[in-house]
Amino acid sequence: MKQIIQDLKKGDTLLEEVPAPMVRKGAVLIKTRRSLVSLGTEKMLVEFGKGNLISKARQQPDKVKQVLDKIKTEGLMPTLEAVFNKLDEPLPLGYCNVGEVVAVGEGVKDFAIGDRVASNGHHAEVVCIPQNLVAKIPDNVSDEEAAFTVIGSIGLQGIRLINPSFGETVVVIGLGLIGLITAELLLANGCQVIGFDFDIQKVELAQKKGVHAFQSNHTDVVKTVESLTHQVGADAVIITASTKSDEVISQAAQMSRKRGKIVLVGVIGLDIQRADFFKKELSFQVSCSYGPGRYDEDYEQKGVDYPIGYVRWTEKRNFEAILTALATKRLQVADLITERVPLADYLQIYNKMGGGSIASILEYPDTIDWNQTVVSGKAYVAQKSTGVIGIIGAGNFTKMTMMPALKNSGAQYKYISSAGGLTAKSLANKYGFEFSTTDYHQILQDEEVDLVLITTRHDAHAQMVKESLQAGKHVFVEKPLAINDEQLEDIRQVYQSIEASLTLTVGFNRRFSPFIRQVKTLLGGSTDSLNIIATMNAGFIPADVWVQDLQVGGGRIVGEACHFIDLMVYLTGSKVAEVTMSALGKNPTEQTDNAIITLKFENGSQGVINYFANGSKAYAKERIEVYSQGRTLIVDNFRKLSAYGFKGFSSMGGTLDKGHKDQFKGLIESVKQGKGPLIPFDEIYNTTKASFAALKSLREGTWITV
Repeated sequence: MKQIIQDLKKGDTLLEEVPAPMVRKGAVLIKTRRSLVSLGTEKMLVEFGKGNLISKARQQPDKVKQVLDKIKTEGLMPTLEAVFNKLDEPLPLGYCNVGEVVAVGEGVKDFAIGDRVASNGHHAEVVCIPQNLVAKIPDNVSDEEAAFTVIGSIGLQGIRLINPSFGETVVVIGLGLIGLITAELLLANGCQVIGFDFDIQKVELAQKKGVHAFQSNHTDVVKTVESLTHQVGADAVIITASTKSDEVISQAAQMSRKRGKIVLVGVIGLDIQRADFFKKELSFQVSCSYGPGRYDEDYEQKGVDYPIGYVRWTEKRNFEAILTALATKRLQVADLITERVPLADYLQIYNKMGGGSIASILEYPDTIDWNQTVVSGKAYVAQKSTGVIGIIGAGNFTKMTMMPALKNSGAQYKYISSAGGLTAKSLANKYGFEFSTTDYHQILQDEEVDLVLITTRHDAHAQMVKESLQAGKHVFVEKPLAINDEQLEDIRQVYQSIEASLTLTVGFNRRFSPFIRQVKTLLGGSTDSLNIIATMNAGFIPADVWVQDLQVGGGRIVGEACHFIDLMVYLTGSKVAEVTMSALGKNPTEQTDNAIITLKFENGSQGVINYFANGSKAYAKERIEVYSQGRTLIVDNFRKLSAYGFKGFSSMGGTLDKGHKDQFKGLIESVKQGKGPLIPFDEIYNTTKASFAALKSLREGTWITV
């Protein structure tokens, strides 16, 4: 299928051929008929992509600070590599989509194949959208009209925040697409509407709709509002403009009545003068996109609706309200359409953004060659080879860590898969994969693929590992192997039943770091017990991010602290026997990313893992201390090893190296040469069990035997 993307590195707006998405649980698959180009938002993204590095940095000062902090903790070259990899990520454009449902995911009840729907899907021939971001279109609303649903909801949410009553005066600053729709909805609500914009075309269009509209640069906006309100001032001001100037917020305050409301929908400078707001006791609020539910993963991705008795207007119910307004003709958008362009001619829109257009509609072909949408790539001539890989998952770990580490490993790239298709296609182009796909079963069914690498969200790991092993493939899975005991036991049974020649590797890369290998060498073959302290300055992640969800990410102990359990297993040469864990806070069973884990090993060694999320980002992220026989070894952030009490060795330095490159090099060699597993399965099993035992210990408040 075809999709419009923005290349952030080169600045090009492209119509890319990418694999079509497959329908997911809780979502619907939509074949697009029309989509609306948001000339404000998309122009900003396109111009950002076209800017040079200095321009990009100026537009995102918060990101610059993050880069500087990363340089301090991880070094210049790893940081620059991460930045350039991020710029390589294609940005899908568009969020106003209309089409026909062609597939319905598990758990979806309100939609059926053939339904006409509006959604926040991208400019793509096929989109897969969660059910709470999709709304059915009334029969008397055309596809073109319905394409205004999402952008109309943005304006509607701004109106809901000011909560206007009949007869009140509301000012709309910025009469672009969102501003014009906002003004018309306010008129339908019985309000007197005053509008301002620099563009005479937009001003005249607003006037035709019944708005008291004026050119901002040809009038004193504050005095105009005062005159029209008999010196009282506006009851509310909605700002839909886009400007870096602070003048807009100051004018909004000056034109407001006492205790008036100001809502920001657009993007402006926000150097607010206290005196402007203090004297009138003004309230100011920023509107969040389409309404309640936006950016809430439970609502958007899991389909958990808010009870209507408590949250009357969610983003989906806002979609439906806009569609009702279109059906009853209280909102009329036909006069906003400036142009209609076939998808193939998309550059007619993107090459002249800001040239006077208000609303541009993209028209999609009626037919799609579905045989070409699941797998996208060049024809492949079968030949005997080894080390042929297929990757399932094209997210940040694959892009930022795994692909750079696989360079020069000897792997032959054949497949890369992602749920949406775009990220897989981008990485396929960059690294020379034969095929990109949205159906990972294509990889499992190809007899030539020797090794499957799995880097999806954690809850999918176990099932994909089992399927890959059963398909006769060597398997690498980024940690964790599983997120609960049931999944782990299923994998153990499958692994024990397959051919002995197949290997299963989990991405416990720290043991392959040259710093850790040197520690192991310095410790020698001593059978004495060790004391090990590993401290992880993990950084804060909000509770609503998927990695914190025990059902999806497994939590940060299972999902990340497992690295250090495996590292201790490697250094001690012994399995974990018992575990206990405590956590910060009064109700620690619900907060596991500020925890202290204590481990006892079968050979008498002890380990302490300090996994903290409340430290400074300026401090190093990881530190490992090993104590044995009057000697001490300290690995500082995998950039330096210091040794105390060792004759002839005191330190070792270098660039940040957590072992990814050596891990993947060893993995490919193992597969190609039949060397066997990189990590014994019983150690992988023990480490995973120990991470589960840590959580159980927290719940039960006692030591847990592994």
